[in-house]
Amino acid sequence: MKTLAERLKYAMEVLPPKKIKGVDLARAVGVKPPSVSDWLSGKSKNMDGPNLIRAAQYLKVNSKWLATGLGKPTDEETKSDFNNVTFNDSPFIKIPVLDFVQAGIFSSVGYDGINPKGETYTTYRGAKPSEVFSLTIEGMSMAPDFLPGDSIVVDASLSPQPGSYVIAQNGSYEATFKKYRVIGYDEYGREEFELVPLNPDYPTLSSKEHKITIIGVMVRHMRDYKY
Repeated sequence: MKTLAERLKYAMEVLPPKKIKGVDLARAVGVKPPSVSDWLSGKSKNMDGPNLIRAAQYLKVNSKWLATGLGKPTDEETKSDFNNVTFNDSPFIKIPVLDFVQAGIFSSVGYDGINPKGETYTTYRGAKPSEVFSLTIEGMSMAPDFLPGDSIVVDASLSPQPGSYVIAQNGSYEATFKKYRVIGYDEYGREEFELVPLNPDYPTLSSKEHKITIIGVMVRHMRDYKY
């Protein structure tokens, strides 16, 4: 499409689900209908800057493409604020919802599939589906980012990276949810780390002082919002 008239007709008649009328474009741009007629007929070969920007925004097209024909009619850089999400068509898989005691023994004996707290679904797919499970947040140690009732998906086949959110076991059978922070390395080159709460009113746990086993890494976080 070499001319402004061709591109404008394409943006008004082909791209949208319903054809856009010239009078509607004129109203959106702030010009009189004859000006739009001149663009569509080819009498006017160009649009001035403000009119071009307003027309491109209303038609949801790339202003550079509309003006010159270069690039694509629509692209990521020109999507409007009304089109800032994409549809997730990944298939759902069922995973168990565990309590913190069941999660605490996950690394030592694994989960046998018996008597889960519940079941839920996720689009997350790990390398080992049998090692993916969900937990419901309890307590305020990870507030304000994680609140009681929030759900998380955990992959027990992953190793934590600095800054990861992890499920860990500290001696007892019950698990805890904290942020993983590396503080150094021992004489064998193994990471020494802390489990850090986001809420400063709760204590930090150090692998130098406690025997801590990392059970898994959080990969998803879900929250129900009130409205």
